Amino acid sequence: MRIALIAHDELKDEMVAFAEAHADALGECELVTTGTTGKRISEETGLAVNRQASGPLGGDLQIGAMVANGGIDGLVFLRDPLTAQPHEPDISALLRVCDVKDVPVATNLASAELLVRGLLGTEGPIADELLDERSPLRDDD
Repeated sequence: MRIALIAHDELKDEMVAFAEAHADALGECELVTTGTTGKRISEETGLAVNRQASGPLGGDLQIGAMVANGGIDGLVFLRDPLTAQPHEPDISALLRVCDVKDVPVATNLASAELLVRGLLGTEGPIADELLDERSPLRDDD
């Protein structure tokens, strides 16, 4: 299983925490990342990653090419919806090719939890500490 992991600058800490919380399952996968996201994941979790260029330098397009060629099984892309990105056309192209190729995409931590569970068949409690306090996936009983 090949999973791509991308995070905008403001969400890199959350991506590292997500990767750490799912290190056992993700360790069984081939992980493809953009540059800085991959560097942080590798250094902070010990997971092996195949780093592409940084997103603004073409990394999103490199991963998009992998999607187009059938080489990516799922994408976790923690996007910052409140900050304009200079490479927005590349981001749109990546998301479009995922839609065309029917590759599952998660763009926030709640959907990332569901993607990992669905693709990798992981079980156990959802990492509530990663989710927004208003997430319907939280188990605050």
